[in-house]
Amino acid sequence: MFALAYRLLGSAEEADDAVQDAYLRWSGAVRADIREPAAWLAKVVTNLCVNRLTSARARREEYVGPWLPEPVVTGAGALGPLDSAEQRDSVSTALLVLLERLTPAERAVYVLREAFAYRHREIAQVLEVTEANARQLYGRAVRRVAARTPRFVPRPEQQRGLVESFIAAAREGDVAGLEKLLADDVTWWGDGGGRITAARRPIVGREKVLRFLAGSAERFLVGVELESVEVNGWAALVAYLGGELMAVASFDVRDGVIADVRVVVNPDKLTFVRRQLEAPGRG
Repeated sequence: MFALAYRLLGSAEEADDAVQDAYLRWSGAVRADIREPAAWLAKVVTNLCVNRLTSARARREEYVGPWLPEPVVTGAGALGPLDSAEQRDSVSTALLVLLERLTPAERAVYVLREAFAYRHREIAQVLEVTEANARQLYGRAVRRVAARTPRFVPRPEQQRGLVESFIAAAREGDVAGLEKLLADDVTWWGDGGGRITAARRPIVGREKVLRFLAGSAERFLVGVELESVEVNGWAALVAYLGGELMAVASFDVRDGVIADVRVVVNPDKLTFVRRQLEAPGRG
């Protein structure tokens, strides 16, 4: 249920709340009237999340700077099986950002169909719409996601290698090494939410990103420890200062180089992943 709620909301904390609300309803339900508990819970969670998305969209429009999903460590199965590249992509930061463009109903249909392989008839029952309407919502969602940008799904080992190379170059202050890893049109996104200093607009282009990294290294990266961890299905970077988690960076790979870097530094969005990283066994 958490895996479903997180894909729908892009927020681990809100997903946790939605799951708790669903179980409260489950505890008060007449069990004899529920023939399929899993389907019942999925329906309740989905509709709770659709309602939450409606209010969340208004809050995110007022958000300071770029809005990014809350990172989740996935190596230990926090978001369900991620055995294939397609399953990994279903929880990637890049896709969750794209899903923000959808209406709550479109997002629900897209997630149920793409991530959980629900049939259109089942989706219609969950959302209490006609099967024809469910198909229309799905078609619109697919077109809107596809229209934003081509999706590139790398091999996990390629992603991991690039992230580890990025970390090694950053540790050494190797600008030439970083340059080789970045696409010409690489984009850097920073989510500070007004709580922590971060670029209020995306930084586009290799030279601009390198200048930004050089400036950041001088101001913020002294004494910072960098580590590679699987976040949202893919190798990512986590940064610690004095033993405290300060940032999580996700990377999009295209044609063998890094095309997008999305960095969450808003401490409110690091609460869940911090708990995961501090827990025995992680995730």
